[in-house]
Amino acid sequence: MKVLLINASPKGGRSNSLRLADAFVRGLGEAEVERLDLCSLDIKPCRGCFACWKATPGTCCIHDDMARVIELEREADLVVLSFPLYYFNLPGPLKTMIDRQLPMNLPFMADDAAATGSGAHPLRYPEMASMRFVAISTCGFYTAEKNYDAVERALDHWPGRGAWDAIFCGQGELFSIPELSARTDAYLEVVERAGREYAAGGITRATRAELARPLYPREAFEQMANASWGVDERGERIDEMLTFTRQMAALYNPATWDGADRVVEIRYRDRGVSYQMVLGERGSTVLTDGFRKPTTVIDTPWDVWCRIARGEIRGDVALAQRLYSVEGDFDLMMSWDRVFGAAASPAPAATAGEVGGATGAGGAASAAAASAAAKPAAPSAKTGEGAPSMATMLVAWICLWVATGVDGTVGPVVTLAVCALLPLAQVRRRLCAYDRISLGLVGGFAALMLLTGLVGPLYVASYAAFGALWLVSCATPEPLCAAYVKYGYGGDDALANPIFMRANRILAMAWGVLYLLIAFWTALLGGMVAGWVLPVVNNVATALMGVFTVWFERRYPAWVASGKGLRELFFG
Repeated sequence: MKVLLINASPKGGRSNSLRLADAFVRGLGEAEVERLDLCSLDIKPCRGCFACWKATPGTCCIHDDMARVIELEREADLVVLSFPLYYFNLPGPLKTMIDRQLPMNLPFMADDAAATGSGAHPLRYPEMASMRFVAISTCGFYTAEKNYDAVERALDHWPGRGAWDAIFCGQGELFSIPELSARTDAYLEVVERAGREYAAGGITRATRAELARPLYPREAFEQMANASWGVDERGERIDEMLTFTRQMAALYNPATWDGADRVVEIRYRDRGVSYQMVLGERGSTVLTDGFRKPTTVIDTPWDVWCRIARGEIRGDVALAQRLYSVEGDFDLMMSWDRVFGAAASPAPAATAGEVGGATGAGGAASAAAASAAAKPAAPSAKTGEGAPSMATMLVAWICLWVATGVDGTVGPVVTLAVCALLPLAQVRRRLCAYDRISLGLVGGFAALMLLTGLVGPLYVASYAAFGALWLVSCATPEPLCAAYVKYGYGGDDALANPIFMRANRILAMAWGVLYLLIAFWTALLGGMVAGWVLPVVNNVATALMGVFTVWFERRYPAWVASGKGLRELFFG
């Protein structure tokens, strides 16, 4: 397939519409593509002399680049027209190119009542009747609906009704904003799918519905658009920090209001400027004075916030390096993606989390919030399997200790049976490396107990082995606890989050040391205390470590975010 991509944007390669057109062409698959940037060509306006009909039939008397355009059109199987909407119509360069199509027609009058209801002229080259066109365009309004009426009528006349298809997209300026790439890239994936479907016979109704769905709700988009101009209600310039803060506030989702207003104060410390976002039941407000008591304070250099917004540095990395700090209600940071998710129904490939991360500030805060806190395991979108559960590993070890502690003969048999059945019981969940290692170790200890009868020594050794497993995991790219809780923080992406990894390594080390201590005092005191004492002591120790874990996973990220010293970690 030969494809001629005609880019009619004065922005050339920086065109927002061209990003959509490129995605569509990629979706077409194997195709010979030639791109023309109309604004870089010498195409003069039509003179209306009709020389191409009378004096030099089929050839324009103006000798410029239009001859090459017509030559490429005649060779193409598909012409993709990429252009922005200018004042509810075609941009000038494209209109000029269309005006210069006259040599492609014969001068005779033809009946076109079935298509446009008016007169027409027959094609000079009948083989061009099979050529197809796709118009791809973006506009600056929140939706394309009812804004392309003039364009549609023009295209019905050229190239002609039935000869063209279209992808018209509102909110086009968003495609040039790197901070919003998560949402716009999701839309581009749908455009690419449309290209595949077009090549296979036609764009499906479901895909057309996704293409028609606004990237952001009207209110959120228009607030962002209005703020982006950098002027106040009187048309006077405002500083760029206020512009950015207003755009961020526009993404607030009022559905996340929990009965109390959140007051987020952003202090751009190097500029000596602070603004507050008041997030309430009905929406968001940005305060420049008359500040309220903040619930969360973000203290950051402007340059750091901009680098995060542009994707030059991860927000979690910047926070771990203490390039900025957060004080107050850190729960907001944990749920930033949801709070600033814009309550939209974007193209399904995008998620609220991606939206929040794309705002720049949202990306910083949400990534920074990732800690070792255990969240419900997220299902695998690709395989349909559930994420690994730490219960698989723990049940095996606990069964070994409890069952063999009760009966040194029957206990190992019960443990082996449990190890055999656990994978079947967890068939809807993936088994991670630590699950397999644990099942192998526990099964091995149970088998040795049966073969050797050395229940006591092996019982102690099992505690040491479990502690060693935790400690050794600290030196791997994925500490033991991280292998399970990462699914609540973006999956493998959480492994690049230094706060998440540091917290998990600390916890893995703490649990490893605890189980080595349990092994030590069990070996030392096993024959010196009553039979029920050690199980009680061991359970109390693990319970206390569980309390520490809950405290640590809540306290540690907020402490890192605050930028305060070690004393504040423990004493606030």
